[in-house]
Amino acid sequence: MFEQVNGKVVKVDVGQAGGVVGRTGAMLFYTGQVAFAPHQIPGAGGGMSGGGLMRMAGQMMAGEHERTMLAQGNGVVHYGFAGLEVHVVQMQPGAVLRVEASRLLANTAGLQASVVSVASSGGGGGGGLMGALRGAAAGAATGQGMFTTQLSGHGAAVLLAHGGFLELPVGGPNPVVVDPQAFVAAYGNVQTELKAAVSWRDAVGRGSGEAMQLHCHGQGVVYVQASEEKL
Repeated sequence: MFEQVNGKVVKVDVGQAGGVVGRTGAMLFYTGQVAFAPHQIPGAGGGMSGGGLMRMAGQMMAGEHERTMLAQGNGVVHYGFAGLEVHVVQMQPGAVLRVEASRLLANTAGLQASVVSVASSGGGGGGGLMGALRGAAAGAATGQGMFTTQLSGHGAAVLLAHGGFLELPVGGPNPVVVDPQAFVAAYGNVQTELKAAVSWRDAVGRGSGEAMQLHCHGQGVVYVQASEEKL
């Protein structure tokens, strides 16, 4: 599927991959007969009906989702974005990849995609609407998106990072605690929970990720970038 050309570019045979969903503006060049069309993750369009909370959640989901394009046909497409480092994740049966929308370069179109809450994701369905809304202030303060993209099924995805990747194994008795601004993705059966590291009174007026921490536990891998810089 995806093949790394170097540390910042991947290429993929679109026909063999069964179609590729790529971030808008990430296509560098292609050869062959390839067509591109706008694409949207289900649930990320902000069109949720119902009361004020439902509409608010829909708007937040829409804001967290990067615009994407679906590539189909027969040809090889090269992808890269803003000179960022790339890393290919081969999806295994039963595993789930949760990745910040701004850190997802491309994925094979056959993967099932949705938008979930990162404030309390995994296990029981993302913590529900109220749990997601309670995480809004924390997400805004840290730069960590309140919602994140979830991928599952058979295929592959490409991650983006500033300054390279650190792969942190998750599975011991203690959680892996990550600065939300350095978080890229979690792969496997990994649950994430956004927690305050200091009291709310101490955190007022602070924009640093140290005021909040992302606790990761379960079984899998957490990808962290060697920088706190966000796009």
